[in-house]
Amino acid sequence: MGDETTAPTSTPPGPPPELTAAPGYQVRRLYQAYLAVWIRAVDPTLTGPQFAVLQAVDAAPGSDQRSMASAVSLDTSTMADVARRLENRGLIVRRTAAEDGRRKLLYLTEEGEETLHDANLRARQLDERLLEPFGPEQREHIMHLFTSLADHWEGLTEGP
Repeated sequence: MGDETTAPTSTPPGPPPELTAAPGYQVRRLYQAYLAVWIRAVDPTLTGPQFAVLQAVDAAPGSDQRSMASAVSLDTSTMADVARRLENRGLIVRRTAAEDGRRKLLYLTEEGEETLHDANLRARQLDERLLEPFGPEQREHIMHLFTSLADHWEGLTEGP
């Protein structure tokens, strides 16, 4: 008798229940789907972190890069890379602070303002599509849950 092997099935196996019961797995699925739809619906070249930085700079022009990193939940090295890319695209300018040559102050350019405005309109439309299955009260509850989870999970990174 030879080795009996199972013929490959045409349908790939689904994830095991242990995986689908893990919150991190579901969050990753959500994020992967979000990235895919963001590229099609909002902007194929402007990333979520870049968009967040543009929004933060618009809200507080002249703030330093470190403060902006904290405001949008980026580590300082990622923030430096995002700011450099936005500057190279002509969307922000980084100016050295007069009192401290190591601090970079961020400002939107005119092109940055236009890019943010256009992307923001499309992002809000995407938000509506993402939460379309839910009514206003459910949306508020979902956003509260997302925020609570994010706050809790970020807190876990700071402690033992």
